[in-house]
Amino acid sequence: MRIRATVAVASGALALSALAVPAAQADGGRSWTPDLGLTAPQQAPAKERMAARALTVNGDLKITKAVVNGGKPIVVGTTAPKKVSVVVTATDDSGIADVATALWIGSDIESDDSFGFPQNEKKASCKAVNATTSTCTLTVTVDPGWLINSDATTWKVAVAALSKDGQDVDNTAFAKTKLQRLSKLTVNAAPEPVKKGKTLTVTGKLSRANWETGTYKGYAGQSVKLQFRKKNSKTYTTVKTLKTSNTGTLKTTVKASVDGYWRYTFAGTSTTPAVTAAGDFVDVK
Repeated sequence: MRIRATVAVASGALALSALAVPAAQADGGRSWTPDLGLTAPQQAPAKERMAARALTVNGDLKITKAVVNGGKPIVVGTTAPKKVSVVVTATDDSGIADVATALWIGSDIESDDSFGFPQNEKKASCKAVNATTSTCTLTVTVDPGWLINSDATTWKVAVAALSKDGQDVDNTAFAKTKLQRLSKLTVNAAPEPVKKGKTLTVTGKLSRANWETGTYKGYAGQSVKLQFRKKNSKTYTTVKTLKTSNTGTLKTTVKASVDGYWRYTFAGTSTTPAVTAAGDFVDVK
């Protein structure tokens, strides 16, 4: 993958932006350029600005917290872009003017193997907690059209903050967030209805987003639980655990005894979220 990242000071409001542009030499045809610009009512000297780069603290200016998507993994399907919030808390004796952010992966934000997504807004929406501290909200849109399957991993959160007296500070790996491939799980219990004591066949399939093909592909070799809930009960009980086939399919048999709902449930992995199929009701005669 051929990706180039550059950092620059630009005029205008604080912004950490990027353009995902296909590159002829790129594996997967993607590239990005995060440009960090800081402007304050009273600009700090250039030497001080550069000394603050990749730090969390610059004098009284501190970035204290950054939370992506409410602390939950970012789960992305095959087509719809996923917009997530990034909430940054920063403090300075003069107050906070703005913050900026981006989500990225790679060994270094300026290395050839890096790739990321910038914030959507030109300026953060900041709410003062007190005279020195503000909590600022931005959003980042993760577009599956730019993702490859190996991107389902831990991403770094770059954060920058600007004080009202012109100090700035940024840390390209201040926090972390997880990106996951959306999962789907189906179930079908047959025949319906079924005679008491007869064999019931329960089939299903576990699949997850394949970002490289834009489709859902079976998730092979995963442990999935078959569960049952009686008609008038609210609680599911695990009947057995089985593994998906090399195409993600599931198939097992049970003896029909009473009316109720059958479902499969998957606990998830680091790259794929947990998912549970809706219960399939079977009438036992």
